[in-house]
Amino acid sequence: MEIPLRKAKVSREGEFVVVDAKGVHYRELNEVINELVEKGERKLRLINVNGQRYIADGLRCDCYIEIHGVAGDDLAAFANGPTVVVFGDVQDGAGNTMNAGRIIVHGHGTDIIGHSMRGGKIFVRGHVGYRVGIHMKEYREQVPVLVIGGTAGDFLGEYMAGGRIVVLGLERLETYPEIAGEWLATGIHGGAIYLRDEVDEDRLGYGAKVEKLTHDDRRFLEAEVGEFCSIFSLNPEEVLNAEFTKVVPKSHRPFADMYSDAKEG
Repeated sequence: MEIPLRKAKVSREGEFVVVDAKGVHYRELNEVINELVEKGERKLRLINVNGQRYIADGLRCDCYIEIHGVAGDDLAAFANGPTVVVFGDVQDGAGNTMNAGRIIVHGHGTDIIGHSMRGGKIFVRGHVGYRVGIHMKEYREQVPVLVIGGTAGDFLGEYMAGGRIVVLGLERLETYPEIAGEWLATGIHGGAIYLRDEVDEDRLGYGAKVEKLTHDDRRFLEAEVGEFCSIFSLNPEEVLNAEFTKVVPKSHRPFADMYSDAKEG
């Protein structure tokens, strides 16, 4: 049954409302999504997505959105509750300042995934780019989690104030085989990063240090890596059977020694 709604082709397949995004401007696509959610639809399938931006931004519901194709910048920014599953890749800023919900990416991600993320979870099966997890934060029990199946680029976890990042390195890039790039955790002052490999401390950014895993750390990894493996049909015992490096802040004020107190005189 065809549902006439703007220029986007919208139809119903069982419990899903299907929106064909082929050739549809991102503004129109997002208007269609928002109208459907406001009408009470809770399962959407977007097909032929080709870089449209701002999908699912600001949604405050427990809806489920499938995206088939490449999701554009700022996917699910400021989202508060939806589950967004991408059968393809995502571009910059997925999960920007998201508050709750899940983003599941079956492909790769580009830069600043999880920028200022303050709640919810992001799972990326493949590789991610630069400055992933920049400015992540947490408040009391609200602790965002970002799990990456492949590798990450430079400045991972830059200026982190909270949250948890896990990089598994299950596949490596031929051009850059390291699990994470240079300047790892530069300016970190909260939260923690877990890498499924040994990491030379010379690769750490200013204000970061390596710390031994605790029992609570291992319980955390079992839970979050277990969820990741369940999503992507992997064996959690095999993935967890490895040494992890934990990177944490040296101080809650990593740049304090760069400033001088003003003196009266």
